Amino acid sequence: MSNTLVIIPTYNEKENIEAIIRAVFSQKKQFDILVVDDSSPDGTGDIVANIQQEFPNLFLEIRKEKSGLGTAYIHGFKWAISKKYDYIIEMDADFSHNPNDLIKLHQACAGDGADFSIGSRYLNNKINVINWDFKRLFLSYFASKYVRFITQIPIYDTTAGFVCYKRKVLENIELDKIKFVGYAFQIEMKFKAWKKKFKHKEVSIIFTDRKKGTSKMSGSIISEAVFGVIKMRLERLPK
Repeated sequence: MSNTLVIIPTYNEKENIEAIIRAVFSQKKQFDILVVDDSSPDGTGDIVANIQQEFPNLFLEIRKEKSGLGTAYIHGFKWAISKKYDYIIEMDADFSHNPNDLIKLHQACAGDGADFSIGSRYLNNKINVINWDFKRLFLSYFASKYVRFITQIPIYDTTAGFVCYKRKVLENIELDKIKFVGYAFQIEMKFKAWKKKFKHKEVSIIFTDRKKGTSKMSGSIISEAVFGVIKMRLERLPK
């Protein structure tokens, strides 16, 4: 058993899931993997179950229905805490997050003193994104700037989904009180960790848009982020 768990939430990722699992297990550092699948109708969960015999440190949790990215990660976080993992990493299934960067994220926490580390697309205002159209890039980049302005959080890529947490961060963040399930979930997690004085470090990565499968981004997810950030900030202002 590794001291580090990579959580991969899935819904209809049959084109990517086996390849991403093998890529994670090919790293020089040993990682365990937990796939949290929302009963994908395309058989993603079945693919994972079929290769579990090959990888004893591959774990699978099946949820009854599609309930949002945030709740999938919270399910995984609670599972990781119960198993006493020291480091817990969020990662997409579609190769937009390069498995080769896992070691950098882990090192930032295990060796460089961070309590949580962020795979940043926009570190120091440099844009490291491949294959996004201008509209999506514009939305993502200025969403992070908007969040920094509203919340005053000193993080360049506030919406990043490639993050490593020390267990103590997740144990102190009150996961049952996380309100957002979509795009804003990533913002809320970072905001709460920062407000509790946990140290962070951003690690520069190159984000590559998925080549296989379908994006889960939607208008409602974006709206949640835009209006949710204002609400989140107002609720935490001194009264």
